[in-house]
Amino acid sequence: MTRSDLVEELAARFSQLTHRDAEFAVKAILDAMSDALTRGHRIEIRGFGSFSINRRPPRMGRNPRSGESVAIPEKRVPHFKPGKALREAVDRRTAELKALEGESPERPS
Repeated sequence: MTRSDLVEELAARFSQLTHRDAEFAVKAILDAMSDALTRGHRIEIRGFGSFSINRRPPRMGRNPRSGESVAIPEKRVPHFKPGKALREAVDRRTAELKALEGESPERPS
């Protein structure tokens, strides 16, 4: 699902919202989430999951062309951890799809 798909879904679900209002709402929410993560805060949406910042320590890497060592600096990267309800819903849907295809959900694919 893309950002524009999310705007379309929101506008379709809530008829009182114009397309422009839905677009503004999605932008406002995503901007607020980005700002919070940039400041180092954690975001938790119950039933969906949590967003946090992980620290990647500095390390030595290798240039694949020349083979020489390259120092890679420390990074802070966003991390998403799905909530229990989301994990269970995805797992349940996966099992349903496998059952429809005639596969046993216990059997690895």
